[in-house]
Amino acid sequence: MPSTSLIRTLRSAGQARAGRWSLIAEATLLLLAARLALIFVPFPKLAPRLGAFVPPNDPRVAAAAASTTPDAAALAREISWAVTRGAAHAPFKAVCLPQAMAAQVMLRRRGVACAMHFGAAKGQEKPLDAHAWLDAAGVKVTGYPVANNFTEIACFV
Repeated sequence: MPSTSLIRTLRSAGQARAGRWSLIAEATLLLLAARLALIFVPFPKLAPRLGAFVPPNDPRVAAAAASTTPDAAALAREISWAVTRGAAHAPFKAVCLPQAMAAQVMLRRRGVACAMHFGAAKGQEKPLDAHAWLDAAGVKVTGYPVANNFTEIACFV
């Protein structure tokens, strides 16, 4: 059964604008799909679906994340909003990587290029902490703010 907070969010989004309701629903379904894929599919098999694996200084990273049109930026902001709301109210754990994956699918379906970043830092309670974040059309879509102690190690474009 969906959580009551998710239902409240969907209702308020529906009252604000019908398109936002469908974005939250799409984001929540894609968050679930990403979470299940990360549980059941080995990452080496999943990685090719995320795009080309490149170092952070590859020119394709800057090009994919760069500001393009005002419409693309507005769409990236809307998708960011929907994924953030879906993740906050989903009845399952949707952390940074599923959020980045869901937003990436939503953006690509709409023809907006994006760059998914991966970083690592020395952990407090475990040897290594990892983080994923996504940029598109000059917008910080998911995973922000990124803590200063994270070092970017790779990207998918």
